[in-house]
Amino acid sequence: MASVSSAPASPPDVGVVIVAAGAGVRAGPGEPKQFRPIHGVPMLLRALRPFTSHPAVGQVIVAVPAGFAERPPEWLGKLLGDRLRLVPGGAARAQSVRAGLQALPAAASVVLVHDGARPFVSRETIDGVITRARAGVGAVAAIPLSDTVKEVVAPTRIARTVPREHLWRAHTPQGFPRAMIDQAYAGLGAEDPAPTDDAELCERAGFPVDVVPDTPRNLKVTTADDFRIAEALARELR
Repeated sequence: MASVSSAPASPPDVGVVIVAAGAGVRAGPGEPKQFRPIHGVPMLLRALRPFTSHPAVGQVIVAVPAGFAERPPEWLGKLLGDRLRLVPGGAARAQSVRAGLQALPAAASVVLVHDGARPFVSRETIDGVITRARAGVGAVAAIPLSDTVKEVVAPTRIARTVPREHLWRAHTPQGFPRAMIDQAYAGLGAEDPAPTDDAELCERAGFPVDVVPDTPRNLKVTTADDFRIAEALARELR
């Protein structure tokens, strides 16, 4: 049964930016990693489906490598329409998100940003992020850190053990009121340090951001080893 938080506004008020413009060099040679199959299904398609099927989502914008915006893979091109569009991404993640934001319609009063390399996001996580963003704060899908964390000085010497009690590992989707994320990106200057995620940019601007408990299954596929883990997970979730 769908949760109460998943009930859509009328019309749908959520816009989604999927970031999928990276080269994915750590995944090894071949086509861009976001287009590679995981158990027979392109990874980006797995990442898209939970959002394109969500009743609260009005439009999904996918930032892809520049050449693929005009000539996408066949499986992606046939999905394009009013609800799903492509834009050329940038060299940095923030540039891709900014391009996606600019393409979203004004009706999207809540914005979610998701990594195209996270193919196993759950409906419950998406609903939780939407609920917090509709309440007026930023929201980050995340899991508490369970590993012991070491701070290392050059090149391999441990300087100290970092207390982990208040540390969480940030995932996506990350959700924001539209005005919040627009203002945060408007304040990002060319000389400012590049944010590692969108929540960081909102934190710098002084906006409140909450974590939304996520599942470890929402992993980010980066390396060849990650693809092997994703293949096993896809078989389990089939």
